[in-house]
Amino acid sequence: MASTVEELQKDLEEVKVLLEKVTRKRVHDALTAEKSKIETEIKNKMQQKSQKKTELLDNEKPAAVVAPITTGYTVKISNYGWDQSGKFMKIYITLTGAHQVPTENVQVHFTERSFDLLVKNLNGKSYSMIVNNLLKPIFVEGSSKKVKTDTVFIVCRKKTENTRWDYLTQVEKECKEKEKPSYDTETDPREGLMNVLKKIYEDGDDDMKRTINKAWMESREKQAKGEQNFKT
Repeated sequence: MASTVEELQKDLEEVKVLLEKVTRKRVHDALTAEKSKIETEIKNKMQQKSQKKTELLDNEKPAAVVAPITTGYTVKISNYGWDQSGKFMKIYITLTGAHQVPTENVQVHFTERSFDLLVKNLNGKSYSMIVNNLLKPIFVEGSSKKVKTDTVFIVCRKKTENTRWDYLTQVEKECKEKEKPSYDTETDPREGLMNVLKKIYEDGDDDMKRTINKAWMESREKQAKGEQNFKT
């Protein structure tokens, strides 16, 4: 994980250097899109790393400080639906008997870009749903939950009203955009950047190729000087 993040950081720095050098709009737009994608990938991997640390810490807690064990086990919620209005994103989860548990047993925690739901002791089980990386920010104070017959509603107040969300999360959006290069954890994370630059170069005219060559050489020279200064 660490090495992959480090490689992505190197890619990000190289893209920033190239953005300072290029003058062609098409090249600039393509590199800007790649920069945004790399930043998102870094953020996602750092969050995954943080979640794993939290899980490890929870597992290491002594039994004496763990809350009393309840019957049953926790089920991960994977099926849900969503809708939206100008002000709200509405996520609905079907749970038979949800309206019969005490109000305090249905807990939702919001942040600006996430929410997590925990329904405790429903028919001898607990149910959990965690959604990270919402497509756009929400107002924590304006968000809430509602419980109706066999259904839990999560109501997220949009930070920017009257904007349409085409997806619920950023990750879902990236998965749908198949035409853009995706990152494979089993391959070199630099491959995505190289593919973008290669495609621009192959499709471009002579002026564009000269611009890319010049920007690339200057970025490599700058990187080499930086490594030399670091060694000295």
